[in-house]
Amino acid sequence: MSNRIRDEVDVDRITGVSASEKSPSAPVDCRYVPKVRTPQKENPLNEFRSMFREMFFPDDPLRSFKDQPRSRKLLLGVEAVFPILHWGRQYTLSKFKKDLVAGITIASLSIPQDIACAKIANLPPEYGLYSSFVPPLIYALMGSSRDIAIGPVTVVSLLLRTPLQNEIDPVKYPLDYRRLAFTATFFAGITQATLGCLRLGFLIDFLSHAATVGFMAGAAITIMLQQLQGFLGIKNFTTKTDIVSVMRSVFRAIHHGWNWQTIVIGVCFLAFLLVAKYIGKKNKKFFWISALAPLTSLILATFFVFITRADKHGVQIVPHIKKGINPPSAHQLFLSGPYLGKGFRIGVVAAMIALTDAIAIGRAFAALKDYPIDGNREMVALGTMNIVGSLTSCYVATGSFGRSAVNFMAGCETTVSNMVMSIIVLLTLKLITPLFKYIPDAILAAIIISVVSGLIDVNAMILIWKIDKFDFIACMGAFFGVVFVSVEIGLLIAVSISFAKILLQVTRPRTALLGNIPSTSVYRNVQQSLEATKVPGILIVRVDSSIYFSNSNYVKERILRWLVDEEEQNHKKNLPRIQYLIIEMSPVIDIDTSGIHALEDLYRSLKKRDVKLALANPGPVVVSKIHASNYVDLIGQDKLFLTVADAVHACVPKLEDEEP
Repeated sequence: MSNRIRDEVDVDRITGVSASEKSPSAPVDCRYVPKVRTPQKENPLNEFRSMFREMFFPDDPLRSFKDQPRSRKLLLGVEAVFPILHWGRQYTLSKFKKDLVAGITIASLSIPQDIACAKIANLPPEYGLYSSFVPPLIYALMGSSRDIAIGPVTVVSLLLRTPLQNEIDPVKYPLDYRRLAFTATFFAGITQATLGCLRLGFLIDFLSHAATVGFMAGAAITIMLQQLQGFLGIKNFTTKTDIVSVMRSVFRAIHHGWNWQTIVIGVCFLAFLLVAKYIGKKNKKFFWISALAPLTSLILATFFVFITRADKHGVQIVPHIKKGINPPSAHQLFLSGPYLGKGFRIGVVAAMIALTDAIAIGRAFAALKDYPIDGNREMVALGTMNIVGSLTSCYVATGSFGRSAVNFMAGCETTVSNMVMSIIVLLTLKLITPLFKYIPDAILAAIIISVVSGLIDVNAMILIWKIDKFDFIACMGAFFGVVFVSVEIGLLIAVSISFAKILLQVTRPRTALLGNIPSTSVYRNVQQSLEATKVPGILIVRVDSSIYFSNSNYVKERILRWLVDEEEQNHKKNLPRIQYLIIEMSPVIDIDTSGIHALEDLYRSLKKRDVKLALANPGPVVVSKIHASNYVDLIGQDKLFLTVADAVHACVPKLEDEEP
């Protein structure tokens, strides 16, 4: 069957006109080809409103307020800020029983982790407990995630520690150090709440998943290295976080600085924690074993040090933990002076990482239980709890994946589990802290190492390598930046590579040559579909991106390069020269002035080569703009087609007519 006959069959099928209904004498060029209609012009103000709404309100948050009386709108507004007022009306005793069990379980996990996280942040141990008392209560009132467990986390603690100690020595000036930590927490909360109120949550998506995986893994390695001081019993340790400085400090102390009793405690309990963690991961029914293991280890290690008085033999113990609830700290914030700007800078960075972590955790567990979660509302809740926390002696708190997973597996139903955890932490601060007098640093180091080991996701790295090599570069760049330089440099590399990828994809969009799938009107990428065949004399190119000022010149040059390459191949194979260039524009959802100019330049370049240009399947926005710019008058209205098949059908007869 010839190409011409096949084309006629395709046209019959597309248009629904049978061969018997056609006039035998009708010329081929008179076949029906649907025309591209010009969309109605939209009011610029309405167009701007629509664009603004899609950018900042894609979920239409005010939908439930429509057609409601004023009193109902007021109630819905209050419920939007405090979701507990909405689901609290349906709260039952059976749900409370599940939340109670979950809250007790995560409390047993969080107490030792809170003390350990405070140690990472160079803060007294009680401040870790403070941060698991007030923030979870605020989140329980305002948060929309049922499963997330709130408290201090290792990565954010490390992220605060490094810049804070670069500004103020925590040993010489502990009060000023804490003041700067509270100031950074205050601005972290302001940043998070502002992003949520202005619905700018999409900004956290600029840190790609691959960069986050690498950053978290690097931070985990850095945290582990920092724990070697407590794990080995070293007294004089470097304040730097890069692996070279840490290992140099470790090996310098190998002969006189290591304490064998401390090493025995650390190794034994680390092995216990890792085995418990493995059992809990292997069989979900035994999750409680891994959840209770840290608190069990803390109690046993403390008891062991107490009865053996190992602290008299070089085993370092945690400083005295103050008894009582959070003291107010509003008067301690640096709201003027040189530390104001430094606190703001540190807080913004901590806020973004804390948000990225918490939103990802909330979305993951919401997907498992199939309930909606509002990212912007989450930001407001997280921001508010950190603002209040900074006024009550807390440092930056966020969602913890480990605790949230335990909360989920323990069967939590609502954020009441966070309230239960908070109450247990309160009781601990009021009644139990004197019993923590002999906690060895080694057990805290072992707990931290067992916790952060889960942040090294090797399988995710392998998957990233298989899917996207550029993403893998971003992952490894962030990883090595954190491990070999510092947390800030690693984060900067992660963000820079993420932006570089966006810029690369925007400025260098993909293009593809299309060919026809035999016996169909489908045109696919010739590299994707081996059976796709090019149409003689016609070059069909698809542009897989909108055409903007940043890529318009590249798109034009890339299309011309396709044309030159095809003409060279046709010349070598003695095939007909290219007479028509069809641009498949369905992926081109928008075009700007530079894009229009690029198409005009392309038309002129093709005209010099005696090649005609046609556009297939342009979207309504593109059609509207090329009409407004009079570009259609330049190429001709008859060069706009609904489909590639229509364009080919219109061009093939002309090619045959031009044949000698």
